[in-house]
Amino acid sequence: MRLVCISDTHSMHRQVKVPDGDILIHAGDCLGVGTLEELEDLDNWFSEQPHRHKILIAGNHDWCLQDEPAEAEALIRNAIYLRDTGTEIEGLKFWGSPWTPVFYDWAFNLARGPTIAERWQQIPADTDVLVTHGPPAGILDQVITASDSQSVGCDDLARRLEQLALKMHVFGHIHESYGQQTVNNCVFINASTCTSSYNPLHPPVVVDL
Repeated sequence: MRLVCISDTHSMHRQVKVPDGDILIHAGDCLGVGTLEELEDLDNWFSEQPHRHKILIAGNHDWCLQDEPAEAEALIRNAIYLRDTGTEIEGLKFWGSPWTPVFYDWAFNLARGPTIAERWQQIPADTDVLVTHGPPAGILDQVITASDSQSVGCDDLARRLEQLALKMHVFGHIHESYGQQTVNNCVFINASTCTSSYNPLHPPVVVDL
């Protein structure tokens, strides 16, 4: 099964050349300022994509999905929206969650420690593909500046992953750490489409499972 992964398109999805595949996964920050109008346009774009299945989670820029969940979720007709929920597609079990550790005052932020760890404990033990907006600590989570780099991923998520036997973990959030890495037979993908300067230049990541 071919999975095509994108994230952090920030309402520039129409500038992204998306290859064909079986499942298109969007790991959050799909919107620019987080309006219902942006979300409706995204859903229309999903309808134009050839993939048999599409999966979407929210990210910290996707305000309408946090603040107006009923109205926003009703607009998603052409993708499976996961918010601490799962779905099974052709034998693969997916789980999606939007939360990231508190950073300033963004959407879907939770305090590090027990508060966010409680969300990660909801991930079922038999999950094959995990989709979160942010990375686990230590994997494709480096924020890079002119003077240094810093690991900003979620330690609590990393600890939960040690208890799981995932095939694949898709995320974004940290634009500078776009890429993929295999650890303990799990393929980790930072699918951030936008660069650190918010240009949608990173191509979708394609993985065959």
